[in-house]
Amino acid sequence: MEEIRLLSPSADYAEDIMKFKQEILLASDDDAFAGCGKLGSCRTVEEWLDILKSVEKIETCPEGFVTSNTYLAVRSSDNRIIGIIDLRHHIDHPVLGLWGGHIGYSVRPSERGKGYAKEMLRLNLEKCRERGMDKVMVTCSPQNVASAKTIIANGGIFEKDVDVDGKIVQRFWIDL
Repeated sequence: MEEIRLLSPSADYAEDIMKFKQEILLASDDDAFAGCGKLGSCRTVEEWLDILKSVEKIETCPEGFVTSNTYLAVRSSDNRIIGIIDLRHHIDHPVLGLWGGHIGYSVRPSERGKGYAKEMLRLNLEKCRERGMDKVMVTCSPQNVASAKTIIANGGIFEKDVDVDGKIVQRFWIDL
C-alpha cells in the first residue's frame, strides 16, 4: 500500500470525484456511498461541495443532519482519490446513535483489498483525537468482513448487532 493523506474535498479534484462516483455506481454495493456525504445523489461536484460545506458548522447545518467533515483519501504518488471518509462530530441523532456511527467510508472498487481502508480509518481517528473525542462508534454489515477487519485492526471492539428494518448492522466502539 502506498502513502495516502486525507484532504478536504475541493473543485481541484472534480474530475476524479466524478470518476470515483461512477466507479462506485458500477460496483452496485449495498454500502456504496458510505461516508460520501450525499455524493451518490448529487448531479455535480459543486452541488456536493456545497452540501459538505453546509454540514461543517452548526450555524449552517441543515435540520436532520449533524455537523461533520468529509475527506478525500488521496494517494500521494499519483494524487488519485482512493476513498472518501467522513467524521460526524457527534451521534446525538436517532439513526447515527443507533447504527450510523461517527465514521463512514468507501474505498474505490479498483483499490480495494490493498489496506487503504485500514489506513483511512487510522488517519481519521487522528482527526477524532484532534477534536477531543474519546470514543467513536463505527458500524458495518456482517457480510462486509473486510470492513469489520478494518475496524478491529484500528482498535474496534464489537458491541452488538442491531436490527435495522430487518437487516443486521454490527456496532463497534473504538477508544481513543
